Amino acid sequence: MTAGELWLNWHDRLHRQLLLNPQLLPDGSTLLLAISGGQDSMALLGLLRDLRRQHHWSLQLWHGNHGWHPKAKRIASELAGWCRTQQLPLLISTSTNATTGSEARARQWRYDELHQVCQQINQNDGGKLCCSVVTGHTASDRAETLLLQLSRGTDLAGLASLRWERSLKGDATDGIRLVRPLLNFSRDETAAICSDLQLPIWTDPSNSDSRFARNRIRREVLPVLETMYPGCSRRMAELSERVSQVHDTQSALLAMSLEQLKGQNGALKRPPLEQLPSSARQLILHGWLQTQGIASLPARQLAELSTAIGPRQPPGERHLAGRKRLHWSRDWVQLEDKR
Repeated sequence: MTAGELWLNWHDRLHRQLLLNPQLLPDGSTLLLAISGGQDSMALLGLLRDLRRQHHWSLQLWHGNHGWHPKAKRIASELAGWCRTQQLPLLISTSTNATTGSEARARQWRYDELHQVCQQINQNDGGKLCCSVVTGHTASDRAETLLLQLSRGTDLAGLASLRWERSLKGDATDGIRLVRPLLNFSRDETAAICSDLQLPIWTDPSNSDSRFARNRIRREVLPVLETMYPGCSRRMAELSERVSQVHDTQSALLAMSLEQLKGQNGALKRPPLEQLPSSARQLILHGWLQTQGIASLPARQLAELSTAIGPRQPPGERHLAGRKRLHWSRDWVQLEDKR
């Protein structure tokens, strides 16, 4: 029996998960796997490679060489050689110095490159199921992100980051998704998967670079917390999932509320707003302003506006960015262009 014919508990676990959520990685679709060579992405590759017969996927691999360290070129070359022996198609992109030293710029570069590859695959497929980008993010990554977002200061949406799927490029409508099917697996489990499937692992030296905040969380903070409260990483990942569900529910209820509160000209009915608690009024005001093309306001400014349009407050106005004016009368709250 070859490695690709193995059926272990890991395969069964992911297979059952995908049967419960068949739209995550639809049968017969093209999957573009972002492979760094590290244990998480190699575990992802091993599992999807072995499950493709059951789900009829077409796999395309992609590796991004950031050039951050002297071993980067060698890792890309060795990974390419291994993929050839496995008859797995691999594309390699090499970045310029523009991405050096910044996690955010490097991530944006990767997503831009992956988006271009997906677009090309979709053109070649001629109208078949849209290509999805698949990454090996795990429950451990989710816990790290939760800690980072809490420390930096964030809202509910920030705590609900690292979702199972989202649009690859913000609000793009081309249907290209970023999918993370391993969010129920921990980093210890991806190491075990690589061992059980006899998969090679290439360790990126930049993962030990303490200049990157995520590395310090991973290497210095979480180990201490795990010693004090074993299993805390998984519990934090589960909390992030619950927060994402709350955020989705909140968004759905917000959309329903706005439909009831908006007049024909898009203005908001003020009397019903006055009857709401301040926190609910802030949420609706924030959501409505976003539908009007206004970027997120600072929490303090949003609270001040909520108070100003609240009960027993006189008509008034505030000037907002983008040459916009928020005006409220006794009956309406509306957004106007500055004259």
